[in-house]
Amino acid sequence: MPKFVSLLILGVALRAPLLAQGSDASAIRSKIVALEHVWNQAEAFRDLAALDSLFDNGLIYVDADGTLMTKAEFLSHVKAAHLQQEITQSMTVQVFGATAVATGTYTVKMFTDGRPVVHSGRFVDTWVRKDQTWVCVAAQATPLLR
Repeated sequence: MPKFVSLLILGVALRAPLLAQGSDASAIRSKIVALEHVWNQAEAFRDLAALDSLFDNGLIYVDADGTLMTKAEFLSHVKAAHLQQEITQSMTVQVFGATAVATGTYTVKMFTDGRPVVHSGRFVDTWVRKDQTWVCVAAQATPLLR
């Protein structure tokens, strides 16, 4: 009987970190999804201060047209854009310790040359936990062809 109890205690002790890790991963996934939605709102409202806080200074951004941008270039791009709305769909987040990768699809409504345009695409955003804060270090958008 003591051997069974010892094995039971050992099994629970070994499983406890895994359960905590699972709940931590779930909390991280929720946090990243929330940050992605904040990003969408900040971009639609051209809130550069909010975007600045979401991105690491070393951000690497690959736009849907293949343009490679730094953080400063991306913020400048947002400032000049005529974005009305950005909606994220089908988002999933995978957690790898202090790194999380968000993938999903998006639809953007904007004005180009004075006329409304709708673009859809797929994205991959890489988030890293730095100084107790999650920041996006790399992002890439690919257009979906219809």
